[in-house]
Amino acid sequence: MKDLIIIGGGPAGLTAGLYAARAKMDVVLLERMAPGGQVLSTDWIENYPGFPEGISGVELMDRIRRQVEEFDLKISMEEVVALDISDDKKVVETTKSRMGCKALIIACGSRPRKVGIEGEDLLIGRGVSYCATCDGAFFRDQEVAVIGGGDSALEEAIYLTRFVRKAFLIHRRDQFRAVTILQERVKENPKIEPLLSHIPLKIVGTDRVEAIELKDLKEDRVYRKAVQGVFVFIGTIPNTELVKGMLELDAQGFIITDQDMQTSIPGVFAAGDIRSKSLRQISTAVGDGATAAFAAQRYLES
Repeated sequence: MKDLIIIGGGPAGLTAGLYAARAKMDVVLLERMAPGGQVLSTDWIENYPGFPEGISGVELMDRIRRQVEEFDLKISMEEVVALDISDDKKVVETTKSRMGCKALIIACGSRPRKVGIEGEDLLIGRGVSYCATCDGAFFRDQEVAVIGGGDSALEEAIYLTRFVRKAFLIHRRDQFRAVTILQERVKENPKIEPLLSHIPLKIVGTDRVEAIELKDLKEDRVYRKAVQGVFVFIGTIPNTELVKGMLELDAQGFIITDQDMQTSIPGVFAAGDIRSKSLRQISTAVGDGATAAFAAQRYLES
């Protein structure tokens, strides 16, 4: 019986593990892939405190990982497949084992949201991508479409201009939602052509992306734009499949917690992008992880 099990090895999970290991809890962190989460696919981070020149996602997560290893946090590469999280017991079942714990922190993060249009699923990996850092270099000197109007969409469009000849930035509203500095950078970048008040209708292609079909909402017309790639950045879906029907979720499926990260079941905490909150950033995930570990420690002591 462990004191604490942490599910997820992104910024929230690793920070929770750091605090728990420093507090000498009997803790294990379960991660089905490499520790780091979605941050590993982030090219450059400018808004994380302490790095005025910025830092790559890979380097930041490597530093955090090395820091937690200094406190002997046990990280086990296992995928969680089932949970039993009633008030009096908490059991985690993985592809390799079954273990019990007194407290549980869920930090499974989220995944990219799809547009849900014709051709999207068919052409994933053949021109449709949700990660500019992963796939941008494959589109050198080509033209691509970027769908979205928030910070991520504008950041990724700017990153893509390192490789592509032109990036068409498609957003359904008449102005972007991103922070002002990113909007200014987009305006100043000759490789980015904003297509505001546009919605994507279809991704065209058989073996590869050949074009994207768009509707111009202001002119009420439908047309096709020839592109070789489509990058989608329209938000995320929480990885809450394991806890549906067990924990209280909001309308979008994110886990509802109190200010101490505790969920609707005592002793079960949630941290990071899987939690219902107004801002999902690395800095807020780190704060969530620290708070969840501290709250778990107090729960165990009580």
